[in-house]
Amino acid sequence: MAAELSRRTFLQGSSLVVLFSMGAVQPLSAQAPAPLPGSLQTNRRLDAWLRIHPNGTVTMFTGKVELGQGILTALTQIVSDELDVAPERIEVVSGDTARTPNEGVTSGSLSMQDSGTALRMACAEARDLLVQAGATRLGAAPADLTVVDGSIGKTSGGPRVSYWEITSEVSLQREATAKVAPKRTAQHRLIGQSVKRRDIPAKVTGGAAYVQDIRLPGMVHARVVRSAIPHARLVAVDLASVRAMPGVLAVVRDGSFLGVAAQREEQAIAAARALHAKARWEGVGALPPRGAALFPFMKTARSEPTVVVDKASATAPAAATTLTAEYTRPYQAHGSIGPSCAVAQWDGDKLRVWCHSQGVFPLRADMAKALRMPVANIAISHGEGSGCYGHNGADDVAMDAALIAKGLAGVPVRLQWMREDEFASEPLGSPMVMQMRGGLDAAGRIADWQHELWSYTHSTRPNDPDGSNLLAAWQLQQPLPPGPSRNIPQPSGGSDRNAVPLYAFPRQKVINHLLLDQPIRTSALRTLGAYANVFAAESFMDEMAGAAGADPVAFRLAHLEDPRGKAVIERVAQMANWRSTPAADTRDPRTPVRPGTLRGRGMAFSKYKNLAVYCAVVADVAVDTQTGEVRVLQAWSAADAGLVVNPDGLRNQIEGGMVQSTSWTLYESIPYDESQLTGRNWPDYRILRFTELPKVEVALINRPEERPLGVGEGAQGPMVAAIANAFANATGRRLRDLPFTPERVKARLA
Repeated sequence: MAAELSRRTFLQGSSLVVLFSMGAVQPLSAQAPAPLPGSLQTNRRLDAWLRIHPNGTVTMFTGKVELGQGILTALTQIVSDELDVAPERIEVVSGDTARTPNEGVTSGSLSMQDSGTALRMACAEARDLLVQAGATRLGAAPADLTVVDGSIGKTSGGPRVSYWEITSEVSLQREATAKVAPKRTAQHRLIGQSVKRRDIPAKVTGGAAYVQDIRLPGMVHARVVRSAIPHARLVAVDLASVRAMPGVLAVVRDGSFLGVAAQREEQAIAAARALHAKARWEGVGALPPRGAALFPFMKTARSEPTVVVDKASATAPAAATTLTAEYTRPYQAHGSIGPSCAVAQWDGDKLRVWCHSQGVFPLRADMAKALRMPVANIAISHGEGSGCYGHNGADDVAMDAALIAKGLAGVPVRLQWMREDEFASEPLGSPMVMQMRGGLDAAGRIADWQHELWSYTHSTRPNDPDGSNLLAAWQLQQPLPPGPSRNIPQPSGGSDRNAVPLYAFPRQKVINHLLLDQPIRTSALRTLGAYANVFAAESFMDEMAGAAGADPVAFRLAHLEDPRGKAVIERVAQMANWRSTPAADTRDPRTPVRPGTLRGRGMAFSKYKNLAVYCAVVADVAVDTQTGEVRVLQAWSAADAGLVVNPDGLRNQIEGGMVQSTSWTLYESIPYDESQLTGRNWPDYRILRFTELPKVEVALINRPEERPLGVGEGAQGPMVAAIANAFANATGRRLRDLPFTPERVKARLA
């Protein structure tokens, strides 16, 4: 992202909207179009994905966006290999409503499956068309030609012709057929290699890497003012005195929406603080009970139950031993290190926005609805934000910026949320309750498995058909209603994600209770319900193994039929030299082990969404019985994501998931009282510190004959359960309530 963007450059970019806009197109035939793989199904034109330019460059278009997961690097590797061009030639355009295909939201670990598949097939077909054109120019058979960095010719030598010379002879303005096979594994040059990330250099050198770094000519600064009371109504505010403050350009009030713009950032901050002091708010209803009282409240709240799986009528031996257990997870925040930010600029009735939304097209549709304007009059470009992890404040801050900028026609307005805005205003990850019931037969095998859960929604992203899911849209004088609570249907699932067991249990039943009222706004936090469901299911698997007198690894293998699942469990057990207690040499040398410290080892497994990456984890923990502190010393993971495009990127995703899960598991819980969220800054919301990082080792099982599977959310569930199982192994007691705080640990040990 350029640090400076002139008005002329901006206007030139705007003039390209019509020329380069390529969304989904309707086929010319009246017959139903043939299904296409990945995101080609909804964006069927080749030129929606790819442009070959006479100047020797290639432009790759993707609707998926960089969230720190390295996806744009991996997609570049695919394009480079399939087209036979050097990656240095490839320009990447991602997440731009004026230029890229509409691929919805970058979420659910679907980017490689959707966008990667589409680009792979589109590039294979484009290369075939280019080689055919080259064969005609050279008077040779296509089968006799090879391509080296866009240059077509015979291996034996002779004349050559480049892609750049024949661009006028090959039109990509056609519907993809997906009939050209992509390259075989043996032909890959970059796929499977750990190439350098495109996004890293600017991040580590202080360059313009994030949307927060955008600087436009004449840009001014803004802040939004909100109460920490969910669904608060603005009763009164003194605007006049704030308008007279130094540098203030605009004070905006529309219903309960309140914001300010100023020439300089510190002026905007001072004005926002003054507004906050002069504003009076009132709440609508009480917040749910805190602490342990929250979970009985959830089980009696208004809900919509769904039977997800019901094999309870299957014939099975009578259970000789029956176990029950309940597990809980609190409200948790995304904890993005950089608070949300957006830049908005109006040009007459046209709006231009830069933001770090995961879904620029759904956001555009919701903003158009809330602003009562045509969708075509809004253009949104993605700029990376410093941390995402799901539906944080990225969409809301874009709407906030547009509302404040509307009164400053032609002036670009940069709106930066403050840390307290992020904690008080972003959607949170939903609390959850999981009740488990299982029965063992006389042979020590699971004969019955029941998983019942209660959760608020995990999906209130923008563009709900029955309302708006932008916070400011609810606060306007003419508000839009919030979208209703919804569940993402199986097989992906929302609150019931990974509640359906992958193990072969003869009798099983899963019931999901979706809570219909939202006293505190919730939405997608990374993994949605999978983190809590895997915590419950894999902790319960260990409890069942203990009741059966079986080794936890052997017990899982005995109940698993999927050979790829078995392979990751066996691999991680081998990596960790599995035994039921940790070896003496796994102690982290950074952490002296005090007298009274107990050490334990645990393992867990899942296949994310039962559709994506297979991941198994072994964790070693130390439990200080005096302070109640739990420390993860070391963790191993084995992962199978099918075809590995970039091993380093994939490994980073697993490592990051393990670290994030450690933080969630040991520390994270959003504080609130009877009326408002009380978290204001990092002292109020404890996260894992650098000095507390576990030593992590990750092994990848590459299966180049298989399609690539999503990875980014696959390790969090196995990691929490491995930590929980290690705690139980160390202490002989089990913690079933997250997070594992020192107070909770000491109470359990007592």
